[in-house]
Amino acid sequence: MNIIFLLIPISLGLLGLIIWAFFWAIKSGQFDDLEGPAHEILMDDDKLR
Repeated sequence: MNIIFLLIPISLGLLGLIIWAFFWAIKSGQFDDLEGPAHEILMDDDKLR
C-alpha cells in the first residue's frame, strides 16, 4: 500500500511531462506538414543530376 504513495506522484509527473512535450511540439510546428515529406519521395528530381 505504501508503494501507491510513490507511484501516484511519479505517474502525475510523467503525465505532466508528456503534456508539456505535446504542446511544445505543436507550438514549434512539428505537425504542420505531415504529408509533404512523404510526397517528396515520389517526385522526380532530374534537375539534381
